[in-house]
Amino acid sequence: MDYKKSKAPVNTVTRNVMDLSKETGNIYESVAILSKRANQISAQIKDDLSKKLAEFASYNDSLEEVFENREQIEISRYYEKLPKPSLLATQEFIEDKIYWRDPARDAQSLEDDDRL
Repeated sequence: MDYKKSKAPVNTVTRNVMDLSKETGNIYESVAILSKRANQISAQIKDDLSKKLAEFASYNDSLEEVFENREQIEISRYYEKLPKPSLLATQEFIEDKIYWRDPARDAQSLEDDDRL
C-alpha cells in the first residue's frame, strides 16, 4: 500500500471525539481500534523499510571508511515524510476503510437469535 497517496495529514489535527465514537458508540473502543490498526501500519512500514535498506547492508567489518549512499538517503527521507501510523489509522477509520468486529457482541447477538 502506498501511504504517500493517503489523504492523511502529515501534522496532528484536532478531531471531534464524538465523530470518532459514532461508529462504535464508545470512544474507548474507537481508540482501541485505531491503536491496533496503527500498530499494523507501523509494522508494515517498518518491514518495507527494512527490506529496502537491506539492499544497502554492508557485511564488511572494516570501519575505515563510511560512505553515504544517495539512494539510501532518499529512501530514508521518503519514510520520514510519511504521515505517522496513528494519523493514517485515523484517516482510514474516518473513511470507513477499517474492518473491525466485537466477538462479545457477535456472541450476544447469536444468543439473542437462539432465543427467538
